[in-house]
Amino acid sequence: MKNNQYTAQHNKKQHGSQRDSLLEKVILVTIKRLGINGEGIGYYKRKIIFIPGALPHEDVLARITLEKKKYLEGELVRVKKKSKDRVKPIDHYNVGGIELEHLAYPAQLKFKRDVIKQALKKYRPADFANYQIKAAIGMEEPYHYRNKLQFQVRAGEHGKIKAGLYRPDSHELVDLPTFSTQTDLSLKTVRLICKLLAKWKIQPYHERQDAGIVKTVVVRESFANHQLQVVLVSRTKKIPQINNLITDLVKQEPAVVSVMQNINPQKTSLVWGAKTVHLYGQDQLVERIGNVEYRLSARAFFQLNTLQTEKLYAKVKEALDLEAGELLVDAYCGVGTIGIFLAQEARGVYGMDVTPEAIVDARQNAQLAGLTNAHYEVGTAQDWFAKWTSQGIIPDALVVDPPRTGLDDKLIATILKYRPAKFVYVSCNPSTLAADLVLLTKAYTVEYIQPLDMFPQTARSEAVVKLKLKK
Repeated sequence: MKNNQYTAQHNKKQHGSQRDSLLEKVILVTIKRLGINGEGIGYYKRKIIFIPGALPHEDVLARITLEKKKYLEGELVRVKKKSKDRVKPIDHYNVGGIELEHLAYPAQLKFKRDVIKQALKKYRPADFANYQIKAAIGMEEPYHYRNKLQFQVRAGEHGKIKAGLYRPDSHELVDLPTFSTQTDLSLKTVRLICKLLAKWKIQPYHERQDAGIVKTVVVRESFANHQLQVVLVSRTKKIPQINNLITDLVKQEPAVVSVMQNINPQKTSLVWGAKTVHLYGQDQLVERIGNVEYRLSARAFFQLNTLQTEKLYAKVKEALDLEAGELLVDAYCGVGTIGIFLAQEARGVYGMDVTPEAIVDARQNAQLAGLTNAHYEVGTAQDWFAKWTSQGIIPDALVVDPPRTGLDDKLIATILKYRPAKFVYVSCNPSTLAADLVLLTKAYTVEYIQPLDMFPQTARSEAVVKLKLKK
């Protein structure tokens, strides 16, 4: 009898929990604000819910797709009450890189300022409530700005080859014949490459079987002269019929002046392998920021928005306010763009980067600019900063432009030890910026934060932060 009672009570609990589950339920939500990834945030029965595609001040119907103890995730079903800032997007693909395209551009700029405020409120660096956060600097034409295209390549239907990006949180490739943030030239070129891969029967990568040859196509475009560099990322060392493909490619698209191959035999989410080889034409592209020309190798980091980069560097220059006798350290220097842009104002520039090809480019770029006061080394920012300071090379000014992971703890410790008087932090991630400021504000105050929109139609926010050494 007891067993029967236990079984009945257990079944009742199970059925009750199933009835209480919110999964797949369609609910009405009022959106309060946007989250750091551009998703709409509202509340249902006092639990926070994240709904991509929803905008503040909208009433939306959403289907619950994930239920956790502290939050819910939902899929937008229908907008019942529209925001005045909702616009019709150009693209209709479920991929990253266009997650705010349905939001009017002036509202995007307000969001990119607000997301910095959200991050500061979360991490609470010293005196954060009193920071001056300026209005975000945007673009006149916030489309067709990306100077680099990086599309995965897979087999399509009827022998065709598709190229594009993955759906969020999946390995399902979305073919992208159009994409409004890319240039027309780079899109046309990647479609041509797909046709030529099919023509010469060069097999695209098959992820599940770890077979095939070409994994990724990368097209970088110079905005200075609109020449192209193509990189084919392959699983194998040899690409059959590659010479025939290159002959057709440069004949049909004369803008292609460089073709490289990167070899990545590993089954990994990382795009790039360790080895890059030259196949055709030039080794580098030439780009120009202001009056300075830069040589770019295939692996070298360069800001993806050439037009906004000039505005960014002008704001860095303004914030640093270098004087002729001062020494500058340019951490995470890439191909030397920031340091070379500022070198005319300084006694000397010292930069470092972990990518050897980038340092080769940086040294060449400094030479081409006629600079004798620029010095570039391969290695981490924290190691070289410590080494230089131990050699008596003490910077008067420091500019850091770290990856999205922010500053290394060792570098922060070195900065706090030597405390350069002038310090500018270029951030591409508000969360890691706010976390780093918790430590940096032990020695510095934040004079101001200047947001810049380097990636229109996305939730990403860039900022120039001017820090002042405490007395």
